Amino acid sequence: MSVPNFEELDLLHRYMCKAVSDPKRIQILYALHNAKYHVTALAELLDTPQPTISRHLALLKQRGLVIGERDGAAVYYRLADERIIEVLDTMRRMLRDLFESHSNNLEA
Repeated sequence: MSVPNFEELDLLHRYMCKAVSDPKRIQILYALHNAKYHVTALAELLDTPQPTISRHLALLKQRGLVIGERDGAAVYYRLADERIIEVLDTMRRMLRDLFESHSNNLEA
């Protein structure tokens, strides 16, 4: 595989990496993997102030990771693309493997 060009990687970093650089945003993505939520319900589920959830959702929406759908007065959010969960799960497995490997090296 060839090395991707810098411009593509810069876009990847600005749009995707920065969007998932906050643990609360990752938590929101996982919550939206299971169901659609409006801001207040997400705030309650994640025990986080509603303005904080709103700010995170705005960034995730701007980056194209979530979609807001109006239903009367409420806006319900859902994942724009389920593959983000696969990416996050892969990174979590890599982290677990890294810690396990590090732990095994310390025991040797």
